[in-house]
Amino acid sequence: MSRSPRDVVSQWVDAFNTGDADAVAELYADNAVNHQVNTDPVKGREAIRDMLETEFAGADMFCIVENLFEDSDWAILEWRDPKGLRGCGFFQVRDGLIVFQRGYWDRLTFLKQQGLSAEDALRKGLAG
Repeated sequence: MSRSPRDVVSQWVDAFNTGDADAVAELYADNAVNHQVNTDPVKGREAIRDMLETEFAGADMFCIVENLFEDSDWAILEWRDPKGLRGCGFFQVRDGLIVFQRGYWDRLTFLKQQGLSAEDALRKGLAG
């Protein structure tokens, strides 16, 4: 039996919080799309893994679940981080894998909290 969207996103949060890009990427379908609305969509499991690897290397990130809902093949995650950044994500899950993800959060607040300028972010590959 396939994992529920809620279960997949719970596993995603656990893997994300370890900073392990490979473990997070394994939760995506081969042709998945990850669209953080403040950047261009990233297409494909390997490209998503590469994006996560760059982001984990360039910033201190941690996801604290505020709410996690499930509706049909969607999981909706409302989150915050220890520094106070808040956001939400929508994950479409089919056959136990994420096929589409869209995230909403404020990039400028994130950069300020990380002590990064826009130039620093570009140099580290954190700005889309």
